[in-house]
Amino acid sequence: MSSPAYLVLENSAVFEGRSFGRAAGAEGVIGEVVFTTGMTGYIETLTDPSYYGQIIVQTFPMIGNYGVIPPDFESARVQPRAYIVREWCAAPSNFRSEGDIDSFLAAEGVVGLCGVDTRAITRIIRERGVMNGIITPDPARADMDAVRRYAIKDSVASVSAKERRVVSPDGEILYRVVLWDFGAKGNIAKCLAARGCEITMVPHDCTSERIAGTRPDGVMLCNGPGDPVDNPGVTEELKKLAKTGIPIFGICLGHQLLALAMGARTQRLKYGHRGANQPVRDVKSGALHITTQNHGYTVVAGSLPEDVGESRYVNANDGTCEGIDYKSIPAFTAQFHPEAAAGPLDTVFLFDRFTEMMRERKNA
Repeated sequence: MSSPAYLVLENSAVFEGRSFGRAAGAEGVIGEVVFTTGMTGYIETLTDPSYYGQIIVQTFPMIGNYGVIPPDFESARVQPRAYIVREWCAAPSNFRSEGDIDSFLAAEGVVGLCGVDTRAITRIIRERGVMNGIITPDPARADMDAVRRYAIKDSVASVSAKERRVVSPDGEILYRVVLWDFGAKGNIAKCLAARGCEITMVPHDCTSERIAGTRPDGVMLCNGPGDPVDNPGVTEELKKLAKTGIPIFGICLGHQLLALAMGARTQRLKYGHRGANQPVRDVKSGALHITTQNHGYTVVAGSLPEDVGESRYVNANDGTCEGIDYKSIPAFTAQFHPEAAAGPLDTVFLFDRFTEMMRERKNA
């Protein structure tokens, strides 16, 4: 039988539930509390490096019904500090399943909280904005000063690859791509490899000179956690890389970092976009795409110099910038996740756009 456990938000709201996975110790587990609206994809969510330092709340009430499927992992480990669900499934049904989510979290040493009103937690965050919280066995002993002081630090350095690694396609190598790893989801490399790309993954602190020195056909700027302005070293290197003429495709944090390097500004969203149902409008064609997203920051609309680039995609819910086409360099970026793991495949064509850009440069 699981023991009682509590979520205490920094505004002092308390939610009583039961522990699963690893039980919280007396000191509790502190993190930034965020919610995600995906009905499926909890495996990808748990292993997505962009959730580093956070406590995830799943709005969908039943989690774990198709079990744990290691081939669907986006990284080698669970990334968030803790996981909150209304109910977890003790008897998953899926021919690919290799276990239940309770045992998986326990093995990974990750604290879980179930039996709470996740919709009520979500409403608080939507109304008041993202806030910190603590999962604890004793709310009366929670160190609320520590909760309010908590900030995610060194997030990109904590999840980035530590050394260079090469991923080859099954067939002929058509393009050579450097994937600058800020916390890459595994499916990004899979989407590139499926298009004949040999991918060289390099750490976040790699220099533009080293990247350009490998003579790649293109550079992929991936997703990652935290505030984009916390990475000034990467931004400075991107300014140099932009001058090389190498085609660039950026996703999520990569989108934000290139925008900063090119003169734009970023800001924190009230509660972020997280889930597999975010509508995005292509301002050029008028097409509407349903996308997977996971970010708490956005590029400020109109902050990029007009002669440098322009917004290509906007969020249909709140009008925030969802993608940029650059005029001064061969580059484009997307705030959403075209690799769609998990989620709709509406925008996977952006990988084809990237390969076409590389093909044109090779043939020029």
